[in-house]
Amino acid sequence: MSKRSPRNTKPPSERKPPRKNAPPQVAVQRGGFSWSPLQSYLLLATLTLACLLPFSGRAFAFDDPLFIWAAKHIVQHPFDPYGFQVNWYGDEMSMSEVTKNPPLDSYYAAGIGEMTHWSERGLHLAFLLPALLAVLGTYRLAGRFTRHPLLAALVLLLSPAFLVSATSVMCDVPMLAFWVWAAILWTEGCQSERAPFLITSAILMGACALTKYFGAALIPLLLAYSLARKCRAGIWALYFLIPVGVILGYQLCTLSLYSRGLFSDAASYATDVHGEGLSIFAKTLIGLAFAGGCAAPVLFFSPLLWRWKTLLGFATLGATMGLLVANDWIALGFAAAHTHWTLISAQLGLWVACGLSIVALAAYDTWKRRNSDSMFLALWVAGTVIFAFYVNWTVNARSILPMIPAVGILLARRLEQKRFALLNWKQAASLALPLPLAATMSAWIVSGDTALADSARTAAELIHGKTQETTGTLSFQGHWGFQYYMESLGATVSDVYRPGDVAAIPENNTNVSGIPKSAPVSAELFDLTAGKWVTTMQPKAGAGFYSSLWGPLPFTFGPIPPERYEIARFFLRRSLPDSQIQH
Repeated sequence: MSKRSPRNTKPPSERKPPRKNAPPQVAVQRGGFSWSPLQSYLLLATLTLACLLPFSGRAFAFDDPLFIWAAKHIVQHPFDPYGFQVNWYGDEMSMSEVTKNPPLDSYYAAGIGEMTHWSERGLHLAFLLPALLAVLGTYRLAGRFTRHPLLAALVLLLSPAFLVSATSVMCDVPMLAFWVWAAILWTEGCQSERAPFLITSAILMGACALTKYFGAALIPLLLAYSLARKCRAGIWALYFLIPVGVILGYQLCTLSLYSRGLFSDAASYATDVHGEGLSIFAKTLIGLAFAGGCAAPVLFFSPLLWRWKTLLGFATLGATMGLLVANDWIALGFAAAHTHWTLISAQLGLWVACGLSIVALAAYDTWKRRNSDSMFLALWVAGTVIFAFYVNWTVNARSILPMIPAVGILLARRLEQKRFALLNWKQAASLALPLPLAATMSAWIVSGDTALADSARTAAELIHGKTQETTGTLSFQGHWGFQYYMESLGATVSDVYRPGDVAAIPENNTNVSGIPKSAPVSAELFDLTAGKWVTTMQPKAGAGFYSSLWGPLPFTFGPIPPERYEIARFFLRRSLPDSQIQH
């Protein structure tokens, strides 16, 4: 009787690469079914397009205008991306002072904008490419760490943070695409010792940092991974000089152009500006809630990941935190502003429990495997958590997004440890509940965020129609997408008024000063519905997807107040009866 060959217990990335010209591997399992990588790529591409195409006509919103304005300027001045003035904080300032993102995303938009006449649909369709690259790249990268790469990619695709971010033209998803593919080429090049892979990866690291500054964190992450695998530095370490040189060159170039190095300027802003003034414990709670909500598929997979006692522990901790917040025993600075604080606190407790599950996935994988792969994934998650929770000026979903591919891989590795077989019909059937639930919830959240974005465009059009007979200046307060569309209709951003002027003022916006109490005005209010039972940015609902200054959750479910706008018409005091003057 022949002896059985010992089972290969090495992680996928530490096994020997297949021989050259070997036939492509197809996963086959006895009693199950076969599934090729090509089929997975086609499925993921189809699902990504199906998730994002319905929102391709969405209005520009939040920080989208900053990237579009820079792109329009780049078309005329390609070597001076931020050499123009913009009013984003109530006063005219240099764009180099306002923006805290590098320009590569805007260069991409500039290459597309002229051809599409800067239309919403044209630009959103162009930004489907980085979304596709991020999802497909996660599948390929996950294949080095788990036998279930398709599951890891689906976790990314169906996460609210990814789907909402992928409907914008901001830099987050393009940065993630560079991040994932740089990691793919580096890990594969590190294993096979292929210099072209390592050099290309180093170039992508530089591009990642020039798309969003947090992308520079990939350099120490891959350096640590390489040292853990190789145990000592070698010629490969010199390739890290390429992204470091790119960042240094950008710093010196912007220092010459704008009398300030924009890389160091953004780093100072992230660490020096903290609006909440919260304790470390409160920041941790908000951060866990954001992490859990942004990677919401983990919640639906939890029964497959943990034993019931562990689940009960997470639920108890989450419920306790929610109870403490609901009774204002833990000060988050929001309770006085919300009429539905109990509902908000209950959701916070749920997503805190999910956030704890994510941290536990990274900790358990590190403790159980104790190799370079587990260290790489743990550092990926830990680095993002530290920056998003404690370093950045505010907690937001855009800062959580970079770690979600790692979360998907950790989830797949945990199921692998539990001997879950995706190619077994019976076990694969257990995904019939978590995946559709995650997809439904994320699609609902994206629809709410899109409705909120579209409401600002609709408001600008309504205000323009109501004020066409105005003899004075039509001005407005507030920024984000509302500013973009008001300026496109000829209005100016200002909080200084003269008799005859008309001012449009949004309630849910940033840098809104309101009307002076002593000013004689007649005011007209109107409301717009922005989403049904879910929203992403509404202080009255506790939702702050783009900034936790708006709320302690990335999104909330429940009664959503309408978006309110005021049209104020200024008069000479003697021309208006006292009964009609708003004080």
